[in-house]
Amino acid sequence: MYRRIARPNGQVSRSRTLPLPPLPRLLPTSCLAAALLAAIPAKAQERPGTAAEQPEATTLDTVQVVGSRVRGRTAAETAAPVDVISREQLERAGVQEIGQMLQVLEPSFNFSRTFVSDGTDIIRPATLRALGPDQVLVLVNGKRRHQQALVNVQQTIGRGSAGTDINAIPISAIERIEVLRDGAAAQYGSDAIAGVINIVLKNSTGVTTGSFEAGQTYEGDGTMLHGGLNTGFALGTDGFLNLTVEYRDREETNRAGPDRARTDPPRVTQRLGDADAKDAYFWLNGGLPVAAGELYWFGGLSRREGDSSGFFRSAGDNRSVPDLYPEGFLPNIITTAEDASLAAGYRAPLGEHWEWDLSVNHGRSRFEFDERNSVNVSWWYEPLDPADPTGPRYNESPVAAHTGALEFDQTTVNLDVRGPIDWGFGSEPLYLATGLEYRREGYAIEAGDPVSYTYGRTNDRSIPIFGQTGDVAQPGIQGFPGFSPNEAVDEGRHSYAAYLDAESRFGEKLLLGAAVRYEKYSDFGNTTTGKLSARFDATDTFAVRGTLASGFRAPGVQQLFYGQRSTNLNAEGELTDTLTARQDSDITRTFGIEPLKEEESISGTLGIAWKPNDRFALTVDVFRIDIDDRIIFSSNIQPESTGNDGAPCAPDNGNCPIRAILDPIGVGQVLFFTNAIDTRTEGVDVVTDFNTEAAGGILELTALLHWNRTEVTDRRSQSDILSPEALFDDTQVTLVEEGQPGNRYMLQSVYRTGDWDWTLRANYFGSVAGEGFTPGDKQKWDGQTLFDAAVGWQARDNLRFTVGANNLFDTYPDKWKSADFQDLGFLYGWETLPFGINGGYYYAKVDFRF
Repeated sequence: MYRRIARPNGQVSRSRTLPLPPLPRLLPTSCLAAALLAAIPAKAQERPGTAAEQPEATTLDTVQVVGSRVRGRTAAETAAPVDVISREQLERAGVQEIGQMLQVLEPSFNFSRTFVSDGTDIIRPATLRALGPDQVLVLVNGKRRHQQALVNVQQTIGRGSAGTDINAIPISAIERIEVLRDGAAAQYGSDAIAGVINIVLKNSTGVTTGSFEAGQTYEGDGTMLHGGLNTGFALGTDGFLNLTVEYRDREETNRAGPDRARTDPPRVTQRLGDADAKDAYFWLNGGLPVAAGELYWFGGLSRREGDSSGFFRSAGDNRSVPDLYPEGFLPNIITTAEDASLAAGYRAPLGEHWEWDLSVNHGRSRFEFDERNSVNVSWWYEPLDPADPTGPRYNESPVAAHTGALEFDQTTVNLDVRGPIDWGFGSEPLYLATGLEYRREGYAIEAGDPVSYTYGRTNDRSIPIFGQTGDVAQPGIQGFPGFSPNEAVDEGRHSYAAYLDAESRFGEKLLLGAAVRYEKYSDFGNTTTGKLSARFDATDTFAVRGTLASGFRAPGVQQLFYGQRSTNLNAEGELTDTLTARQDSDITRTFGIEPLKEEESISGTLGIAWKPNDRFALTVDVFRIDIDDRIIFSSNIQPESTGNDGAPCAPDNGNCPIRAILDPIGVGQVLFFTNAIDTRTEGVDVVTDFNTEAAGGILELTALLHWNRTEVTDRRSQSDILSPEALFDDTQVTLVEEGQPGNRYMLQSVYRTGDWDWTLRANYFGSVAGEGFTPGDKQKWDGQTLFDAAVGWQARDNLRFTVGANNLFDTYPDKWKSADFQDLGFLYGWETLPFGINGGYYYAKVDFRF
């Protein structure tokens, strides 16, 4: 059975209903988390027929959300905290990327702004509840989304992880976003330790909507042009096809200061800010009645091109060639992120009250690197006669190269069955959901052009090649050295899972739920996780809720197979050839590092929900997450300057075991994946929402507050060479414990009257700290409050104009304390800053429909 839903704006949505028994009485208890923020009164969303008509405050409402598989269970009734961000909020947030959108509207979400971080400049790490990017599960229409191919290898949030490229989905295609702030591995599978983000796509027909936005920073750079178009078509009587196209062109920003240390006279040598980016999207969502059920499909394509830079190479640096670059050069890193996905399935009734759903979901993420404005100094200075290292040189090298590509693909097959059982207990049936899952994941690294990675033309390290300073010339092209055939890989794994989820209400006050999930990996054996949840409605206005869950996360295939040779800063602040050694490789085995194993976690939430009337609601949730054997990147392991006996390193490095491992492969430092730490994260989320009629209009007030604290509770090493403190040093502890804001507050007021609305929002980002580039000297950036303001005018039923400013008062983070970094032009930090260094941004936007 299908039903057509006619919306006040003339848009038609289609939703499918299966015959189910009558739902229990919906208790008028508190709205849950930021669903309150999303719950904009229906009349407030309509444009009044005349300017004289004024909106009326109405009862807060909610929608069915992720976190419960019971059909009809709403956000106001679930036992776990869920935030629902509506389409209207997405359209009026003043930003056009999902990551930035959630950063503005979801305080438990962090989307740090990084630069000089290779591919992480384009795909930024997205985290939830201060954990890692790969500990957040992303769903689209309730189906598992594939992860990104890129591994965050630089000193940024999410170091050593490969999360989900959340910006690969266009804003114009989204109906709402649901955020489950609760451990859910037993419900949805591995990766859901921090929570779940479910992106629900539009399914409307009969209307075309679009938007155009233009803006730039107060500094006059970072110009952004964005356009999106969404339309829907009816397929037969009850089918639909919804299509979205979107394009965005964002110019770079640069907040670098003059370089006083390496240039005379001083000049700007770095690009420090947002990378130049061009993004294009095409997405679809569809459904068609077939027999007694529905055939459905959704997915899309995205392509994003990024233009960023590495560290400046001065004219006198051994990594530079004065004949090519007499004033030094800034390597230019060109990245291309391509993403494709398609899910298809069929769901239908099973008997009178049950339903089944069979789906196949395939996704692919590809990330390509190219280098420009660069050089391979070992090619340039390579002697024509290998036996005469001081004789004539080749004196030539390409200045651009393809440096390789990363690719991740995932295919997931799900069979889900759910329905009620009249079991004779409680006040409603026992709702059961069960299912099977098969998932295959593949990972590939493609080698770059030979000039991008080789030492000279033959890659023979026995040939002495000296740069302009007389030191050994570094291999590979400068900036982002290419992947070599040694790192190239094409591997994969598969897994099976089975789950059972049960939920029922006992009387009108007590809701109990339980879930169990069994998973078996082809490379890690099997595991079982579980979850218990409860909600007690003490009165019609007050409820207590809580969950307790175990979690499991297998190492990502990216972590299993990634390896790279790159150029990074070492502890002395010098550019150093760095090897990221693949786990379970000859290098890691020589150090005594064991192969990766799974992470395990225990998490819980305990909260209250209070809604004394139809205009006000408050929720408070306390959480704790303990993770054992957390998978991390090690510290940058450098060779000893003196032996372990206190004497200088012997000629054979017999008393310097690290140097004995690294010198033969010609690198200055090494790092690798390992299960080296246990962590504990604790926090509190508070959400309050209030709306009322005021001065002939509606005033909506929302406050969202998030506190967290992460502690590394244990460090350990399997190596006889490396102590726990050397394997994961204090620099990396600081990144995990203090790299993400411990405090996040969002206060928002929206006033609507007639054709006008005014929005004022304050976002506080707590302090962050890092010492990745100043080991032993912790750099702290104090918390800052950013204000956003916007004014909207509904000119006609189908036309709306908005002007606004984000970071209204042009707030910047604290400047770097280190005078040395400021002399290099680095005025601000770049490891962990949650809101970047762009300053204020103003924009104008037009939304239309026809």
